[in-house]
Amino acid sequence: MIRCQGLTKVFGSGPAATEALELSGRGVGRTEIQERTGVTLAVHDVSFDVRPGELFVVMGLSGSGKSTLVRLLNRLIEPSGGTIEIDGRALGGLDDAELRELRNRRMSMVFQHFALLPHRTVRQNAEYGLQIRGGAEADRREKGEWALEQVGLADRAEALPGELSGGMQQRVGLARALASDTDVLLMDEPYSALDPLIRRDMQALLLRLQRELNKTVVFITHDLNEAMLLGDRILLLKDGRLVQVGTGPEILAAPADDYVADFVADVDRTRVLTAADVIHQPRLTAHLDDNPADLLRRLGEAESTAAYVLDDEGRVLGVVHDDWLALAQATRTREITRESLTDDYLTTGADRPLIDILQQVGRHPVPLAVVDDERKLLGVVPRAAVLAALATPSRS
Repeated sequence: MIRCQGLTKVFGSGPAATEALELSGRGVGRTEIQERTGVTLAVHDVSFDVRPGELFVVMGLSGSGKSTLVRLLNRLIEPSGGTIEIDGRALGGLDDAELRELRNRRMSMVFQHFALLPHRTVRQNAEYGLQIRGGAEADRREKGEWALEQVGLADRAEALPGELSGGMQQRVGLARALASDTDVLLMDEPYSALDPLIRRDMQALLLRLQRELNKTVVFITHDLNEAMLLGDRILLLKDGRLVQVGTGPEILAAPADDYVADFVADVDRTRVLTAADVIHQPRLTAHLDDNPADLLRRLGEAESTAAYVLDDEGRVLGVVHDDWLALAQATRTREITRESLTDDYLTTGADRPLIDILQQVGRHPVPLAVVDDERKLLGVVPRAAVLAALATPSRS
């Protein structure tokens, strides 16, 4: 949906700007460039893609260039170099009318400080983007009401922004973006001014809306825990340069350099990693037609006391224990019976964060089962795998 190649922004012009670009190309840092040229190199040679339906997070400390970067994506700021494509269409060649059309119909933006019109009602603010387009009043009303319903503010439609809390005002900003029904949402630190409880509510709301609406979202933040929670992938910036792009677990497992390693050292891994990140294939499973004596032998070799029993489609039927298998062997029982199975196990979905399953791990003779919507066994979560994933690697 979005493709950027060599994206660069220098705040300055003339020979000084040219010199700044040359110095940056030789690896000179931003501070020295500003001292030598008097111009600011905000973003330098940044290349990345954002996939359709992806929640892509741009993350960095203050001054890293992230807010400049997001404003380059819709040409609120003109780039000094590089190219930007939206769904295959180059932004650099658009005239003013085409650019307005792109901003009105393809991309919408949610700002940190809400950017609401104080003398318009919540409903009128939600409909504002549609009004700019010149849409029919009935259509504006329908889409605005739908958007307010999505963010939980349908009952406050006639209130003024000043009558709302900060979290509610930010919901209005999000509703305005949703009502515009654009393909891409650009969100510039939208939650940084909110208190922690409201911020968590807004994060949960965004994740729910993303599951339901599947928008392409570029989300800017300076909070790594927020980035890890929200991002399908994360781009880390430092001094205007791209340092690393990857999923949260990829960045945790293999930070690109010491800067990233220091960043992720204090991340709450239980909220970033999911069952899918620690999944293992079970050491053994069984079926109803298995021979009990043979399965008892395999359990001994695996140093286990129980095993999952699956049907022909891989769905979990239950758990069989070694004591029943021993009795079956003694009585020459040839197959595992349904009556022998117990429900001495727990299951989880692959996308559940570790913080939600920690209390379940290690509580039964078999590891926690990871299953899909049809209860097919995808793998298991051994206790040792969770402990290894949560351990922060030592720094040499």
